[in-house]
Amino acid sequence: QGQLVESGGGLVQAGDSLRLSCAASGRTFITMGWFRQAPGKEREFVAAIGRSGKSTYYADSVKGRFTISRDNAKNTVYLQMNSLKPEDTAVYYCAAGPTLGMYDYWGQGTQVTVSS
Repeated sequence: QGQLVESGGGLVQAGDSLRLSCAASGRTFITMGWFRQAPGKEREFVAAIGRSGKSTYYADSVKGRFTISRDNAKNTVYLQMNSLKPEDTAVYYCAAGPTLGMYDYWGQGTQVTVSS
C-alpha cells in the first residue's frame, strides 16, 4: 500500500510564490503528478514528472510559472509555484501511479488561495 501526504498550501497574494510538497510512503512510484480542483470546476491536470525527473509535463495554464521536481531519496515530489494568480486558487492534489497518465494513488489535498 502507498500513501501520499501533501503540505505547503496557504493564502498568498497575486504574484507571490508557494512550494507544495508531497511525501510518498509505502512504495516507490514511477510517475508523480499534481492536479487541482477549483470550486465548481472539475479536477484538472497541473504537472507530472517521471521516475528519473528528466521528463516533465505541464498544463498550458502553468507553463513558465510552475516547476515540478522530485527527490527520490526522500520519496517526495515538489511543485514550485511562482507568479501566482487568483485563478490558481484551488485544492491541489498529489497523485502517483505506474505510468504517465495513470494515477492510482491520491493525496488528501492542500488548499491554495491567491488573493488579488
